[in-house]
Amino acid sequence: MSDEEHHFDSKADAGASKTYPQQAGAIRKNGYIVIKARPCKGVLMGKDISPHPGQAWTCQVHFVGIDIFNGKKLEDIVPSSHNCDVPHVNRTDYQLIDISEDGFVSLLTENGNTKDDLRLPTDDNLLSQIKDGFADGKDLVVTVMSAMGEEQICALKDIGDMKGKQELLIPKQRNLAFTAG
Repeated sequence: MSDEEHHFDSKADAGASKTYPQQAGAIRKNGYIVIKARPCKGVLMGKDISPHPGQAWTCQVHFVGIDIFNGKKLEDIVPSSHNCDVPHVNRTDYQLIDISEDGFVSLLTENGNTKDDLRLPTDDNLLSQIKDGFADGKDLVVTVMSAMGEEQICALKDIGDMKGKQELLIPKQRNLAFTAG
């Protein structure tokens, strides 16, 4: 049997978890947290210490977060000693190559291939900046945020006039996992 007969598809995540556990009391404001199965950025955290009948005093943490993909406000209350899920959040910069008529973008990946599976953002301001800049022929770099199997364009940069240069933009990847310190 030759190697051609055995083709194995590899996964990019290699079985890695989309979240990691962290004690509720250790999560801080502006950190990431999963609330109601959605990746959120914590905007408000408060502690409530109250007695329960026949039990010792308990401390609970009230989380208010904004979904990082759709902007919806979510809330949860968790005992401070319990673990919460924290999403692995990454941001990657890609050079914008094309915008299709059906709302998808074509991006240049690190290895020189194209990434064609992302839609234009729903944020009207960012959407108009991308469309106007692309129509004006500017060299644009978009930042793609990814967490829990979702991806979305979240920022835009104009890298200036690169015409005549022989350089290719290599995407930069940043891991934004929040750790208590």
